[in-house]
Amino acid sequence: MKKRRVYIILGSIIGLFFLLLILRSIGGSASIGQKVAVVDITGIISRSDATIKLIHTYRDDPGIKAIVVRINSPGGSVAPVQEIYSELKKLEKPVVASMGGSAASGGYYIACAADTIVANPGTLTGSIGVIMQFTQLKGLYDKVGLGHKVIKSGDFKDTGSPFRELTEQEQAVLQATVDDVYNQFVDTIFEARGDLLTRDEIVALADGRIFSGKQALGSKLLDQLGNLPDSIEVAAELAGIEGKPKVVRKEKRTSLLEQLVGIKQMPPLDEMFTLPGVTFRYQMHLGN
Repeated sequence: MKKRRVYIILGSIIGLFFLLLILRSIGGSASIGQKVAVVDITGIISRSDATIKLIHTYRDDPGIKAIVVRINSPGGSVAPVQEIYSELKKLEKPVVASMGGSAASGGYYIACAADTIVANPGTLTGSIGVIMQFTQLKGLYDKVGLGHKVIKSGDFKDTGSPFRELTEQEQAVLQATVDDVYNQFVDTIFEARGDLLTRDEIVALADGRIFSGKQALGSKLLDQLGNLPDSIEVAAELAGIEGKPKVVRKEKRTSLLEQLVGIKQMPPLDEMFTLPGVTFRYQMHLGN
């Protein structure tokens, strides 16, 4: 009698296991198991590897039908911003950008990869443009009596050196480079918003100014106002998910340094301790 009970229990467990497998296999055609994934882009963007890896993970998961990119960033280095944008554009699943406290400059650039851009009325966005900065130490060196010698292979090899002023030729070369990357930014926005704005209208908005989410909506830089749950609903609708979707979101681990200092979203150590030099960014700067 006891053996019979054991067999019945084991049979029930095995049957339930196979039933779950069947339900998972038909998840692509039923609402069960259909998910919306959230990719968080937070803080200054200085690298792209981890974000792209996560995007690929969600891309290859058949149960995930849409992706919401949650942006809380003032932007960052040009190349990582462009790499994340490029990978989002390759997705064959619906993508919705959800702007948090800020999604400016490079943050807005990434949002342009989405099918729909959603922001809060008070989101800080815009700041469309490029900035290249130099740290000047010449005055300090002169004051303490230190000299600096350079042996170089070409006139422009030490352009941006903190130990001397830029020459007019160097200024012209750097301005041409900034203008080129700026035009790439404008082209990206025109590709995303060209059905609503002409290129000239975008250029008029792309002078580095910031916008609230409400102002950006009025300027046609985004599609609607709303928060993260609203953005998830939009993504579910675009993916054809019926009912409330399951949400997949990878929680960011707080580093030991962040716990000790008591500050979240600290910049990476390599960025904190970078020596003075050239920075080339799609990044919002207010009084910096």
